[in-house]
Amino acid sequence: MKKLILLFFTFVFLFGVEKSFLSPAEAFKESFETKSNSLIINMELGKDIYLYADKISVKIKTPTSIDLTKELNLPKPIPYEEFIVYFHDLKIEVPFSLLKSKVDAKEYEIEFNFQGCSKLGLCYAPMSKATVVKIPENIVADTAKNIDLNETDTIANSLKDGNFLIVLLTFFGFGLLLSLTPCVFPMIPILSSIIVKAGQNEELTTRRGFFLSLIYVLSMSLAYTIAGIIAGLFGANLQVALQNPYVLTLFAAIFVVLAFSMFGYFKLELPQSLQNKINKTTEGKEKQGVFGIAIMGFLSALIVGPCVAPPLAGALVYIGQTGDAFLGGAALFVMSLGMGLPLLLIGLGAGKFMPKPGGWMENITKIFGIVMLAIAIWMLDRVLEPIFVMYLWALLLLGSAIYLKVYEHILIKLITLVILIYGVLVFVGAVSGATNILNPLEKFTSSKVVSMQEKGLIFKRVKNIAELEDEIKKSTKPVMLDFYADWCVACIEFERITFKDEAVKSKLSGFTLLQADVTANNQDDKELQKRFGIIGPPGIVFWNKDKKEVNAAKIVGFKNPKEFLEVLNKHF
Repeated sequence: MKKLILLFFTFVFLFGVEKSFLSPAEAFKESFETKSNSLIINMELGKDIYLYADKISVKIKTPTSIDLTKELNLPKPIPYEEFIVYFHDLKIEVPFSLLKSKVDAKEYEIEFNFQGCSKLGLCYAPMSKATVVKIPENIVADTAKNIDLNETDTIANSLKDGNFLIVLLTFFGFGLLLSLTPCVFPMIPILSSIIVKAGQNEELTTRRGFFLSLIYVLSMSLAYTIAGIIAGLFGANLQVALQNPYVLTLFAAIFVVLAFSMFGYFKLELPQSLQNKINKTTEGKEKQGVFGIAIMGFLSALIVGPCVAPPLAGALVYIGQTGDAFLGGAALFVMSLGMGLPLLLIGLGAGKFMPKPGGWMENITKIFGIVMLAIAIWMLDRVLEPIFVMYLWALLLLGSAIYLKVYEHILIKLITLVILIYGVLVFVGAVSGATNILNPLEKFTSSKVVSMQEKGLIFKRVKNIAELEDEIKKSTKPVMLDFYADWCVACIEFERITFKDEAVKSKLSGFTLLQADVTANNQDDKELQKRFGIIGPPGIVFWNKDKKEVNAAKIVGFKNPKEFLEVLNKHF
């Protein structure tokens, strides 16, 4: 009898508990209401039900995927058990003008995502609801919504709203500015060596020098445009894929082969049968050289090309949002031409000032062979341990000094002596464990001085979106997330210049500093970058004290300490 009574009360208790929980349909009653100028999303919550603020999102699903959440006026959530939540019913207005400003279409599919829990202890799975809205013809894009945007979004919007020719001229100007960055510098010795090599075989006129440079720059521009369109349409960052250690090692080996060719050990030529076919035309000899230069320009753009910068990211965001590969690709192409302008000037100058072929030209070619070896080491810097790279630099400097010693000119002797001394210093530094070629004796300076010079910001690494969200929830301060990669030149600049500046360190002392190392470019890395619209490193994302992302403060590309502080002071 006692067992029956116990069993009866057990069933009553279980059924009572089960009935105390609401079904998902009872807990969350969402509805969509279309008005003349906007879509209203209504969310009615059941008893003791709350929503997680960070799980709420409103997106355009078609004609292209765009997250609108950050641009909507959501009510302020409240803290609850270490989370930020909503306990009251929600009413979210999505203006048609905002939809129109993102992508021009007559019909949109809007997706509403949310997740919530019951105070009684039950958490519901993430849910998603969608509806289709048709936009009246009198609706125009709301430009007022885009006043306080970050650089990338501002540039993307300029593509949508600007005159075609003005857009192209603007991007050409962006290219000129990018040509002054360290990311383009490695192309200068590559092109110079090509021109010098050409000058050995025939007289190099101004016209010929410009023509060779133009072929190189056009090939470079074509490669960058194709890679950009692929990245914009499919979200595949071709440059990131080409930073794979195996790819970098292969191309470093190619530069070594080019170096030994310039030293005169062998000649790089097309097969004789192919040469004979080409030489049957009147331009046979020119075609041979042009073909090789075009390939080198194409590969140089992909391997040692520019870092991610706001103009590039803006064009890719525009292509991704609108699918307009023509305008986006054209903008990338003229931007690449702007970047290549200094290279064209090198071609003009070489054709005008380079002496006639002879013994002097042979020596210059061999010096450029040394430069090719330097580029190979620079590429391996992103693959090998820093200490091994130091040894390679030491061997190159010492070998170059021994090689140049054969020349009798007093200036060459002086340069040789300096290179020899510095090579010895770098070798000694490598033996001591130093890893900075610009400061090879760092291990021999006082520990206090070294610590002051090397001390930068300390970041906590996050590997995926879940870890990031957990750190943001725990933080009581504004949050900064830095996207970093070992092969990213501008990321290294951030580390060595901006993040070591005392004013920057002082300003960021009140921030929670997080870093996502996307060197491996694995699935977690891709999802993190996609989540925040980061095309590739460097990129920096900020959240305020209320744990709201500050989209207008997002940084893409390198910024020096002054520029970085201007962003921080404007938004924090």
